[in-house]
Amino acid sequence: MVNTQELKTHVTEQTKRMVQALVAQHGFTEAAWLRRLVETTLQAANPNFAADDSGQRRRDRPNRLTIQVSADDHDLLEARAEARYLAPSTYVWFFLRAHLRALAPLPSAELGALKRAVAELAAIGRNINQIARAVQQSGRAAGPEHQELVALLKVCEGLRDHVKSLIKANLASWEIGHAAPTDH
Repeated sequence: MVNTQELKTHVTEQTKRMVQALVAQHGFTEAAWLRRLVETTLQAANPNFAADDSGQRRRDRPNRLTIQVSADDHDLLEARAEARYLAPSTYVWFFLRAHLRALAPLPSAELGALKRAVAELAAIGRNINQIARAVQQSGRAAGPEHQELVALLKVCEGLRDHVKSLIKANLASWEIGHAAPTDH
């Protein structure tokens, strides 16, 4: 990591409020605005000055991203995050990362569990189908009747299809809006 030093100053309360308003208006933090101001001033005083370490410093550590959303969008965000048992910031992180890297936005543990469940249901369905065929061919059953096995097979297939549609709906929910956008 690039070695950095801290610059400090004290300003009047009025100056502080003005800086806060300015940085909020432009979406900066006070530290980022001050760093940019210092670097711009140094660049103007010395054209050979290059603040080339800031990009490296940023890549060496996780970055915080602050965004503003309308109250309606925040309510939707909280509802969607809560439905997935995630914090809103984690939900946004999954969504952003999935978009930037073209990944499945379902958390990998959950997606893996759903895929394993679908595979297990398919295997159970195949086994029940084989048992049903064997019972039908032999004409006698030492266990469940043919109709019971067929009904159980239909339940497994329905459950498998339901889990598949859950996965599909989850993926689609990350791509489309929850409700029609409102006019602001």
